[in-house]
Amino acid sequence: MAPATRSSEAAWRDTVLPYAADVFAGVRNYPLVPPVVPGLGGVGRIVHTGPDATRLRVGDLVWCDPTVRSRDDALTPDIALQGWSSRGEGGAALARHLHDGSFAELMRVPTENVFALPAAAGDDPARWAALAVHAVPYGGLLAGGLQPGETLLVSGATGNFGSSAVAVGLAMGAGRVVVPGRNQAALALLVDRFGPRVRPVTLTGDEAADRTAMSTAADGPIDLVIDLLPPSAPSSATRAAAMTVREYGRVVLMGGVGMLGGDDLALPYPWIMRNSITVRGQWMAPRTANVGLIRLLASGALDLAPERVRSFSLDAVNEAVSHAAAHPGPFDRTALTPSAA
Repeated sequence: MAPATRSSEAAWRDTVLPYAADVFAGVRNYPLVPPVVPGLGGVGRIVHTGPDATRLRVGDLVWCDPTVRSRDDALTPDIALQGWSSRGEGGAALARHLHDGSFAELMRVPTENVFALPAAAGDDPARWAALAVHAVPYGGLLAGGLQPGETLLVSGATGNFGSSAVAVGLAMGAGRVVVPGRNQAALALLVDRFGPRVRPVTLTGDEAADRTAMSTAADGPIDLVIDLLPPSAPSSATRAAAMTVREYGRVVLMGGVGMLGGDDLALPYPWIMRNSITVRGQWMAPRTANVGLIRLLASGALDLAPERVRSFSLDAVNEAVSHAAAHPGPFDRTALTPSAA
């Protein structure tokens, strides 16, 4: 294990997700078992390394990936998001062992979840804490096999994770990105930031009409669809987006549709079979994805500069949670920083 930190260096930063208030209120039924310090990954400095660390050093600035996997089943490891969520009994056991997330002043993290950051990250660690958001769609786009020049459609593009998928997809070389949504201001923001490679579509709620509009906006075949819609979204919105994909296309599901009791997603069997469509789910990102994402950020291909970051002291965590809930849009980040000594 390799704990990382901490307030004395004023280096620990983590992102407060817009739906954190829903998690703490029980609206989202996340299996957080008290006593627990929440949080989802963060940027900090190492204060101690375990005997299995051969490259990491005390004082290194690092990103701590919250996706913890059990070590005793390489094929289907149990998974927990440290300080946030878990899957099944095995994941719950992991969560009990590593129960403190990144809202803690000092966090114990598995060595394999710690990744060195470039020196430049030390200039603005709060901004780099957005790794917690960007890692999610990056994992989905890797799972979908996005290739340079391909056309990507992001379902849920005007949200926090969806807008990240737009930025990450373009950084990975997508030729164009179709961005459907109802929020006109958010759509305009995406176009303003990324230019003509982004193709906005205003959704109406009419599934057939929306599917036609998305296909038209692509001006050619849609190779990959990634869905990042929240639990409150109807499954019809996911279906409309998914069914724009071309023959032999890919659909990656990463959102929360149906998790609050809404209709489950129904896709036509003949359409999937006759068009050789690949549909897959993806929860978070593989461990190796952290390296690729850090490279995208370090190179500037994925630019953090335009993101709006509001930082709060750890003493003001409740205000931070409220601010995050009120600012869930594209490239709005709420960060927690160490409390004053």
